[in-house]
Order: sequence, then structure tokens, then C-alpha cells
Amino acid sequence: MIAIPTTLGIRAARRNRAGRRPGVWLGTPRSGAWGQCRTGRSSRKLDTDGPEGGKEEAVVAAYARAFARTTLLLVTAVAEILMSLVTIIALVLAMGQGMVFVFDPLVRRHRRLAGLARRRARAWSGVEIPEPYEPPPPPPVPDAEGWYRADRVLYKTPRVPAFNQRYKWLLGDPATWRDMLWLGMDGVVAAAVGLLPPALAGYGLALAAPWVTPVPWPAVLTVPAGLAMVACAFVVAPVLLRAHALWCSWLLGFSSRARIAGDMGRLARSRSDALDAQNAELRRIERELHDGAQARLVAVGMTLGAARDLVRADPAAARTLLGQARSASAEALGEIRRLVRGIHPPVLAERGLGDAVRALALDSPLNVDVVVDLQVRPTAPVEAAAYFAISELLTEAARDERAERVEIDVSPRGMALRITLTGMSAPAPAVLAGIERRVGVFDGVVAVGREGVGPPMITIELPQALAHTTEGTHPPMPLSKSVPVVLGWTLGWLPLFPQGFVAGVTKIVNSDNRSWFLALYLPEPMQWPFIVLMILLGTFLYGMAATLPLLHSREHGGDACGPAYPQWRGW
Repeated sequence: MIAIPTTLGIRAARRNRAGRRPGVWLGTPRSGAWGQCRTGRSSRKLDTDGPEGGKEEAVVAAYARAFARTTLLLVTAVAEILMSLVTIIALVLAMGQGMVFVFDPLVRRHRRLAGLARRRARAWSGVEIPEPYEPPPPPPVPDAEGWYRADRVLYKTPRVPAFNQRYKWLLGDPATWRDMLWLGMDGVVAAAVGLLPPALAGYGLALAAPWVTPVPWPAVLTVPAGLAMVACAFVVAPVLLRAHALWCSWLLGFSSRARIAGDMGRLARSRSDALDAQNAELRRIERELHDGAQARLVAVGMTLGAARDLVRADPAAARTLLGQARSASAEALGEIRRLVRGIHPPVLAERGLGDAVRALALDSPLNVDVVVDLQVRPTAPVEAAAYFAISELLTEAARDERAERVEIDVSPRGMALRITLTGMSAPAPAVLAGIERRVGVFDGVVAVGREGVGPPMITIELPQALAHTTEGTHPPMPLSKSVPVVLGWTLGWLPLFPQGFVAGVTKIVNSDNRSWFLALYLPEPMQWPFIVLMILLGTFLYGMAATLPLLHSREHGGDACGPAYPQWRGW
């Protein structure tokens, strides 16, 4: 997908005087036009920089806010349940009684609630949920006589045709019905998420009540257990909020069918743009050959014919014509060379993108600084697209009177190739459209903007441009992931089976043999919660051990269904 935001903060990664490269940050405003963000991808994190005391206070405040927000979900759940009842009544009136005029305001209310849920997920959990709605239909256009046609019926005003188009659009959009399904189910889910932390904290306080009044020795064990449950209620609150946000993204974001349909449409547009660009390139080559080199070669032939006729009668004039023919042939050869360089420059084919960009910088009348940090070469089509995009931008920069110095940074970002031009303003829309079509074949993105009051910049990013260099390789799993995987597989059985299921079966059959089951040594009110906690802990350990390798493989472009255990760093 290609998008050109009007306001975009971009910090280009350039080498400083010490030769180091600062970090790269590419940020968009919340209402930016970068397109669709990945559903479920976290975009915010707790900022705990500062003194140690400030960090601890920030962490405590974050858990307290998460606990309060889970409680606020109860209010949201009540409102959604009431809106679900209104939805049922409105659907009966619209579909059963023919009162279709209530469907439009109903869908608007649904989309407003869904928008609130998207903003809440982004603000509370950092989960971006894109809007999957289809674009609205265009307004009806009258015919030559001023009538508006809708289903073989003519109308004097566009009111009825516009209503019919909007009704069909809302009725045929799958996101409309997904919003209704989310509204009907989220009331129960939000109520469960909102009730669990307060209920857990209340149960923990009830167990910890003996610290107020003295009790016999065995019951004292419930005090730390109750306080631990209260702490667990605060710790689990942000996890529940994020789980609820991911649940909302499952229904409110793009479905797999919509995502596949969007990808197919994008591929169809990219294919059409590629064919159009190829045909335009062929027409350009034919036009330049016809108007340039061909005309000069024809003139050379005519000049040689005239020289042949004058070689005996006027040798001096014949020699003059031969000199003109030689100059014309040299000019024709130069035009053919320029045409070949326009198709695929030899320096690009022989030396790669870095030297080709440096050659462009030397030919430019501007002061151009080039930084290329490519250890491997992209594929030839990607190199050609990047080269000609830079060439067009430098040509536009040379026409800009305000541009004096341009910095070009070509560097990899994982498997993506990012090209940043700093110091030039936004080119003409036609030039940007041509660059979009050129890089859109490779899912490229073009961004125009500036960072604060800094110089303007243009960024071109080609995702998966360097993916061919990582085929057959897989980065090792770091210790931060490999240690939990090893601990999960080696220790997950302990809480799941002996301290979980087996202890539960022993308690059900009322066996007097408590063996080494820790839950059976606790006071009666704490036994079943401890057993359930052990089962959940074991399930979590096994799930973590199985999920982390798959996520690591998917993050680094590997096949999630391939080998689950790559080589671990440090093991």
C-alpha cells in the first residue's frame, strides 16, 4: 500500500562525525495516511525513565490505572448490552416491518461505538485496530436530461437514489455485521474482564481479614495468600485489558477474507500499474528512437549520399559533408547511449545501487551527499526501481531554486530497503504519482514530510527488498526468549499435573493421603483456588514454550509452521 502523509515525523539514519548511526524512528500521527496498521501490534509502552523512585511510582500508577480501567469496562458492558437490545428491536423493524430508514442511524451508532472501542484499545493497551469499512458509494449523477436513475426508475431529485445506494452499501459491507456481532458479544466479554480483577481483589481481602482479628495458627496462612491475590488482581489487570483489546481487534479489524480481498485488489492494481508502466516505457523508447537517433541516422545517410555526388565535382564540399555526417553519427550514438542508460544503466548492472547513486550525485548540479550502507545487493528489479526513483527526485530537486544541498541515505532496515532524501521539498504530484507506480509494484511506500523545524525529506521504503538474502537462514533466538522456552518445557509439568490435576482428583475423592500436594496443606478456602492457579500456571508455561519460537520465526520472516526451535544464542 502506498500513502503520502502531509505531516510525518521522520528521523533519517545518517552517519555522524564519529561514524556511528543513531536510531531510526518513523512515526505517524494518529490520523495519518500511512494506511493500515497491523492489528494487535503494540504502539505504546510505559515510560519509566528517570530516578529509581520515579520508576517505581510509575509502575504502581500504571497497574492502578489498569485496575481502574477494568472496572470502567463494567459501565461499557452495561451500555453495550442495552445497545444490543436496541439493535434487536431496530433489526426487527427494519427487516421485518419494512422500516428500512432506521437501519442507517443504527449502523452509524454501531460504528461510533466501534470507533470508541478502537480508540480505547489504542489508548489503554497500545493495540491499533484499523477500520475495515468499504468506501462509501459516490453520489448519484444525473443523466443528460437531469434525471437520476436507480433500479430502472427515474427520479427528479437525488434523495431516493442516494438513500438506496447507501442502504445497499451498508447492507453489503461485512464490517457492518461484524460490528453487530461484536456489540452482542462484547457486553459479556467486557463484563467478565471488568469483574475478574475486583472479584479477585475482594476475595483476597476476605481471605486476609484475619490480620485484623487474631485467629488460630493454621488460619494465619490465609493472610499472605489473600494479599497475594490482591496483588495478583492488580498485576493481571493490564493483561486482561490487552486481551480484551486483542479480542476487539479480532472482530473490529480486518477479517481474513477482507484482508485477502484487499491483497488481491492491491496485487491487481500493482499488476495493472506494472503493465501500464511497461507500455509507457516502450512508447517512450520508440518515441525517442524515432525522434532522436532515427532522424539523425536518416540525416547521416542523406548527407553521405550528397557527399558521394560531390566527391568528384567539389571535393572540398564533399569533405565538409563527411565531417557533418561524422558529427551527426556521433550525436546519434550519444543519444542511443543515453537511451540505454535510461533503460538500465551499465553502472547499475555492474557496480550496484550504491555506485549508481553516487554517479547520479556527481552528475547533479546540486551538492549531494550520499551514504550507502548495503552489505548485499537487492534484486535487479528492486535496484532499478530505487535507482530511477532517486533519479527522478534529484531531477526535481535540481529544478527547485531553494534546494542547494541534498543528502541521500540508502540503508537496510531488516529485510526492507529505506531511501531518505533530505533537503528537498515535495515534488510535483505527477512526479510522486510516477514514483508511486514504480515502487508500488514492490509494495513500496513513499512518505513526504519533515521532522519538527528540520529540513524537508522524502522517504521511500521497499519492504522485503532484501528478503532473498535471508533465504535458508534464521536468526538465533536470544536468551530473553530461549530461557522461558526451556523453563516452560522443563517445569510446566510440575504445576500442571502433580500440583494441579492430581491434587484436584485427590481432593475430590477425599483421600487422607496428602502426599506432597501443596494445596492439600493449605486451609480449606485456599485449596481449590490454589489448585486452579497451578493448572493455569502449567498451561501458561507450556503455551509460552510453544508460542515463543513460532512468534520468533514469524517476526524474522520465517515460516511459522517450520522448525519451531532455531539455534539459540548463548546455548
